[in-house]
Amino acid sequence: MSNKALRSMQQDTPQTGQLQIQVNSVLGLLPIDNATISISYTGNPDTIIEQLRTDNSGETATIDLPAPPIEYSMEPVAEQPYSEYNIRIDAEGYDPVFISGTEILPDTLAIQPVRMEPIENQIISEDIVIPDHTLFGMYPPKIPEDEIKPMDESGEIVLSRVVIPEYIIVHDGVPNDASAPNYYVRYRDYIKNVVSSEVYATWSENTLYANTLAILSFTLNRVYTEWYRNQGYDFTITSSTAYDQKWMRGRNIYDNVDYIVDSIFANFLSRPGVRQPILTSYCDGQRVTCDGLSQWGSKFLGDEGYQPIEIIHYYYGSDMYINTSELISGVPSSWPGYNLTVGSSGNKVQQMQEQLNRIAQNYPALPTITPDGIFGTATENAVRTFQRIFNLPQTGIVDYPTWYEISEIYVGVSRIAEPG
Repeated sequence: MSNKALRSMQQDTPQTGQLQIQVNSVLGLLPIDNATISISYTGNPDTIIEQLRTDNSGETATIDLPAPPIEYSMEPVAEQPYSEYNIRIDAEGYDPVFISGTEILPDTLAIQPVRMEPIENQIISEDIVIPDHTLFGMYPPKIPEDEIKPMDESGEIVLSRVVIPEYIIVHDGVPNDASAPNYYVRYRDYIKNVVSSEVYATWSENTLYANTLAILSFTLNRVYTEWYRNQGYDFTITSSTAYDQKWMRGRNIYDNVDYIVDSIFANFLSRPGVRQPILTSYCDGQRVTCDGLSQWGSKFLGDEGYQPIEIIHYYYGSDMYINTSELISGVPSSWPGYNLTVGSSGNKVQQMQEQLNRIAQNYPALPTITPDGIFGTATENAVRTFQRIFNLPQTGIVDYPTWYEISEIYVGVSRIAEPG
């Protein structure tokens, strides 16, 4: 592409979005330092427009990239509301990774996670091609389903209480496509991926919270009822919009979606007297209509100042309420029920300090601290550094999302390798 053509492309994308790339080894949660990142326009993959390197936390600097006008994502228009970029990642001792179609929205930070295979594993990394966003591309409409699954007496419903899983297994195709691969995906990573694939991160916070609640509840209904396993399949959920909701292997997420999911990942939607999470159907509300939430409609309600629960009530009825599971798989200890901050003390503080010290073995930017059970300024500084590395508000306070992020990262670094 000529310089003139490049200038024309930048004129067509007069706003900017932000991008940060986070690179880890598939062997546990091990950040890869000094990886080389080459970025190009998807429409012109041979011209490198940015080249970056990762730091000792496996992260690049945040850069600005051209993006379309924000108005394109605020109304259901024909123009593509995001720009697309190709990313190549090279690191010594690892198989190169190529990602096509990372989506940059204006005024929004996109986070592109990358997992690299050591060359010694002799596993060639498959290129990642991110398909169109569901609000822009053409996808099959959801097949209608009852929101509450029958609970017969055969014992097929195996869970007595709603448990937040550590992993789910995603079948990347329609249920009966035996050739489609299955992927082990951390539950919160799955939700962040789906939210980023199903709605635009430029929408209001209230709208994003409401849509995230619907996606959480839909997913947990599949988990709780063992819907596919009871049909003889070996997965939790599919990536098909006709049957479930869209998950895209290797796609980028957005920092505001990241934080929202971390804040409410244990929530789901309930009706009085119904134990299972509600199968909360939703659709775009423009090309496809349904009995559940309209994504575009929820966007406009959020613009009018509707709170998340008001949006939920608008589409699902006033008896729907937000429930929370206290049972979260894979974490060493549950949230203490209050923020830990300077002056806090006790076993929960000591446990958090010990976890941060273990995380620091993998993330050397994180200072080590004395695990004495006393939350002092050194602990506050370590917490603030952790929050910076993992895209949380840098308050130095261990609130609900920070507690569970520390727990999840601790579990990740403590394992030699993850499944899948």
